[in-house]
Amino acid sequence: MRKNLNNKRMTIQSKWVWLAYLLPMCSTAIGADWVSMFNGEDFTGWVQRGGKAKYHIEDKMIVGTTVKGTPNAFLCSARDYSDFILELEYKVDPQMNSGIQIRSESKPAYHNGVVHGYQVEIDTSQRAWSGGIYDESRRGWVNDLSNNEAARNAFKQNEWNHYRIQAIGDSIKTWVNGVPAADLRDAQTLTGFIALQVHGTNMDKPMEIHWRNIRIQDLGKHSWKPLFDGQTLDGWHAIPGGKWEVLDGVVRGISEKSEKRHGLLVTDGIFKDFTVRAQFKVTKGDSGFYFRVDESKNQVGVHGFQVEIDTSYETGGLYETGGRGWVVQHAADKKTPWYRKDKWNDLVVSAHGRRTTVRVNGHKSAELMDDPGRTSGQIALQLHGGQDMLVEYRQIEILTKD
Repeated sequence: MRKNLNNKRMTIQSKWVWLAYLLPMCSTAIGADWVSMFNGEDFTGWVQRGGKAKYHIEDKMIVGTTVKGTPNAFLCSARDYSDFILELEYKVDPQMNSGIQIRSESKPAYHNGVVHGYQVEIDTSQRAWSGGIYDESRRGWVNDLSNNEAARNAFKQNEWNHYRIQAIGDSIKTWVNGVPAADLRDAQTLTGFIALQVHGTNMDKPMEIHWRNIRIQDLGKHSWKPLFDGQTLDGWHAIPGGKWEVLDGVVRGISEKSEKRHGLLVTDGIFKDFTVRAQFKVTKGDSGFYFRVDESKNQVGVHGFQVEIDTSYETGGLYETGGRGWVVQHAADKKTPWYRKDKWNDLVVSAHGRRTTVRVNGHKSAELMDDPGRTSGQIALQLHGGQDMLVEYRQIEILTKD
């Protein structure tokens, strides 16, 4: 079924409703009660997955022991957690590698049930990335500590170490003995189990890690809510030229080379701090996913940030229309292996305060820290003027606190 755009605007008052809608993203109440995850007596509430490393209880502590030749082993919480603060202490053999899995999964359809997801690293090597975040059995390192000397120096060899791990929405932060370590914006997985890892080894000598005082504050969850309902363009309006329509749950934009104006589909609402995701496919031309923009009277149509979306290496870069131009541009010879040409691609834009992170198909393609640019505005989809255009978007959603 095909439906054309109804060019109805929201009132100024209703625009502020969108701002109120987003406030929970900015202020999650951290007042939940602390709950112990381990009763000190048995493994009620836990289940082992993966390799055959040994777990036992000693003096009300969980002890993990390596077994030569077996894969990574995980003692997993029986239930899932979404938003939380987790604290624990551990003492690890200086030749051993370990980690704390959070928001992790084990699904038969994914590599025969291998445990995968975020891991807060326990790294006893000279590299000293304890507290960094590794995406176990998926993407690898997503927040190492190569640029955080204070955190690398915080880990204490042969002593008890304290971790604080905070996961709220797409924000994951860690502290090692009170020192800030990782600070990640990533929405790949929003819920999953917590697990204590014993890394596989080829060493004959068994090595041990002890965990104690494992406690958690359950802070509820965030979930995705639609900005596009899949049937109409309610909540959006068009700035000529080109044409926007809804076809089989997809926003489809088309424009001809003779059209010199940029065509834009713009949200009626204004957004401040947010995380948005969408899927896009470009068949012809040069598109863009705008955010924190203001409408303008010229043929460009808006001023603000644009995630570049086209058929070239530039996809995933950041451009500031009506401002600085390119703020993150990929090198001409960069192959951007994460981009799937002529296919559907996943886009996530996280804009909070003066930090912006862009991910294409799960890979970070651009990031701005402490950027002086705009901090609020509308979201828009672009048809570039002067080109034959065919671009499609679907599943446009915003992350909100339940």
